Amino acid sequence: MTTVSELAARAKESSYILAALAPEIKDRALNAMACAMRVHADEILAANALDLQEAKHAVDAGKMKPALYERLKLTRDKLETVIKGVEELVALPDPVGRVMAATELDEGLALYKVSCPIGLIGVIFEARPDVVPQIAALAVKSGNAVVLKGGKEAAHTNEALTRTLKNALASVPGYPAESLQLIHTREESAQMLALDQYFDLIIPRGGNALIAYVKANTKIPVLGHADGVCHIYVAPSADLEVARRICVDAKTQYPSACNTVETLLLDERWPEKNKKALLAALVDSGVELFGGEDIAVLGPVAGPVADWHTEYSEKKLSVKQVKNVLEAVEHINRFGSHHTDCILTQEHDEAQIFMDLVDSAGVYHNASTRFADGYRYGFGAEVGISTGKTHARGPVGLEGLTIYKYKLYGNGQIVADYVGPNAKPFTHKKIGSKQ
Repeated sequence: MTTVSELAARAKESSYILAALAPEIKDRALNAMACAMRVHADEILAANALDLQEAKHAVDAGKMKPALYERLKLTRDKLETVIKGVEELVALPDPVGRVMAATELDEGLALYKVSCPIGLIGVIFEARPDVVPQIAALAVKSGNAVVLKGGKEAAHTNEALTRTLKNALASVPGYPAESLQLIHTREESAQMLALDQYFDLIIPRGGNALIAYVKANTKIPVLGHADGVCHIYVAPSADLEVARRICVDAKTQYPSACNTVETLLLDERWPEKNKKALLAALVDSGVELFGGEDIAVLGPVAGPVADWHTEYSEKKLSVKQVKNVLEAVEHINRFGSHHTDCILTQEHDEAQIFMDLVDSAGVYHNASTRFADGYRYGFGAEVGISTGKTHARGPVGLEGLTIYKYKLYGNGQIVADYVGPNAKPFTHKKIGSKQ
């Protein structure tokens, strides 16, 4: 049986080939992946049905949350959306080899800052089998090798998808199919986290427990977000109909997503009739409200908020009244997860205050938090959303999967000529692109 170390070694070797692969070969690989998923759609969906059948027993036994079950579902429409996302990556510019800066150090000595792949990336995720083709496709376009570790609840689907994609990659001349690998168990996951000699980045996609475990058990750099406690602040000038549309969408369009609103902040000065109408619209949409006595007089509440850090991932919503935009900002920065937060207002200056002061990866004005998504941002897809402050923040697409290197082109120059009493001066002049 092949060990994780052996798989990682193969993938790492493949990453060196990928770094210099022509854009047309990568695009050919993407088209092959999309075609293969369409051809094998029935096989993939049948595998997902097996996972759903097993997951249903776990939900009924109280061993799995309904929200996790919902994330596990892969419908034909959802699969087709994923496939189209892969195809759209073909039309995007190649992120590798882009000259980010060019400087003449001296005549005949030119320095270029050029984008390049990160190398070998390990991705650990829970449920959501559509993560497999999304990440695999982004890895192809960005020239990275990837080892995937999915949750056991999606084992059949992950296996079917990975097998389909690897076969597609193997059909493309010049493309190293070993650059895509799948591992299955927690033991294998732990082994992967120890292989800092091979892996350049780990991306965990899941809850707090997973993120904490990964960060505590690896020396490899980690990129990701722990949870999605997103907020919407309704300012005094907010339009009721706009607020109703956005809040209902942000809470109910896909309740288990990490960019779903979890806390609604109502300005005390917003008309009481508007507050009642907004809360009524949420309740009519099946949302269960949690709040204090001041909220109970505005709409039916199921009880007080146990913890303002709560990510419900279902049709439940914390509600609070605040005095002004600054109190809203203070609450968000204290209790939020720095994911995505929104202000509803018709006052431009108030919106700017909110958007400048809220410390989140995404800050919105009069738009649903559900827009926080790599596909919707035009990235083709995403490997996840980063709430940290590393080289990538927010939805991490192609650009977030590249880093850069410095390329220096000379003609026999040595440092000794640039030091001492007769040192040659550097010109440090900005120049045009060489590539």
